[in-house]
Amino acid sequence: MIALVPGRRRAPDAAGPLTYLTLGGTALLFVAPFWYMLVAASRPMAEMNQWPPPLLLGDDLWSNVATAVEQQSIGLALWNSLVVSGLITASTVLFCTLAGFAFAKLRFRGSNALLVLIIATMMVPTQLGIIPLYMLMAKYQLVGSLWAVILPMLVSAFGVFFMTQYLKEAVPTELLEAARADGCHTLRIFWHVVLPAAQPAAAVLGTLTFLTAWNDFFWPLVVLGPRNPTVQVAVSTLASGYVQDYALVLTGTFVSILPLLVVFLVLGRYIISGIMRGAVKG
Repeated sequence: MIALVPGRRRAPDAAGPLTYLTLGGTALLFVAPFWYMLVAASRPMAEMNQWPPPLLLGDDLWSNVATAVEQQSIGLALWNSLVVSGLITASTVLFCTLAGFAFAKLRFRGSNALLVLIIATMMVPTQLGIIPLYMLMAKYQLVGSLWAVILPMLVSAFGVFFMTQYLKEAVPTELLEAARADGCHTLRIFWHVVLPAAQPAAAVLGTLTFLTAWNDFFWPLVVLGPRNPTVQVAVSTLASGYVQDYALVLTGTFVSILPLLVVFLVLGRYIISGIMRGAVKG
């Protein structure tokens, strides 16, 4: 009798060469524009107009950064954007988690109707509120101040809905009842039970909120003056004029995305944890 020796078989979930080739090509497709932006930021405009364009880093990166900072106050714009985005992110995460806890685990009259009303506001285009919102900021003499950008964005309807859906599954009702039996009041339950359980979702919401606030252009352009801009407004002015220095524009763009990369590197593992926790139920 001949014994059949089975060959080595690949595990069902193991990735093959085609998978790695596809992932590598996709990564290259997304990284290529950022690399070209960095190359353009490190060279003078004359070299970027050549054909074929250069694909290696030049020697003018820091001089272009210094020029961009000097021309449009990129340093002040970065600080303004950090203040605005940081405050909006912190308030949105806190208030949306509070509201999500109330809608998910607390029972009060009209909660369902109120949640539907909040979700319905997501269907209203932001541009429809620009004029009355500007009139309101002018009435309180906040035009030109960073508070005119911060105050309307302290909480978001999407954040309330997102945290409500997450906390319904992440926080067992039995755990809240046990905390109440131990004498904890509602605020203490939120701080010691709900908030730690909401960390993965809070990281996702915080990252999305920071990206949205950092990339916001239209409202800061309307309500802030040219002497107190955010980074997106400052970068847009680099492209003004009859002759556009694209190397300088891409230098400002490169500087403006550095904080976003830092935020993603810091919160990336929390985002992945939140995605994995949402994908596994039971």
